[in-house]
Amino acid sequence: MSESTQKEKPRLETVEPIGKRVLIRKDEDKKKTKSGIHLPDKIEIPTLTGRVVAVSAQIENDIDYPIAQYDRVLFNPKEAIPVDFEGDNRLFVVPVENIVAVFRRS
Repeated sequence: MSESTQKEKPRLETVEPIGKRVLIRKDEDKKKTKSGIHLPDKIEIPTLTGRVVAVSAQIENDIDYPIAQYDRVLFNPKEAIPVDFEGDNRLFVVPVENIVAVFRRS
């Protein structure tokens, strides 16, 4: 079979941050308070936490930023750029300076 007769497989599209940025999947907004009170659908507690999906090569090689893929982080969403890549639109490209904490288990 020649290449032209084979059906091409659809290629997966990925998002790779460039510069001093990371790609974060924001955690779901909370629909219930810590005390167990369920909130109406229109009211949610906004979260500023998420999981790092991808790290730019510049950050990956920089020892000053101990951030790796799959880390759970606290971030300032002020300069976060939403990525219209998935239906739920929870992906954001965030400057590394806007990551204020990394959650670690001791």
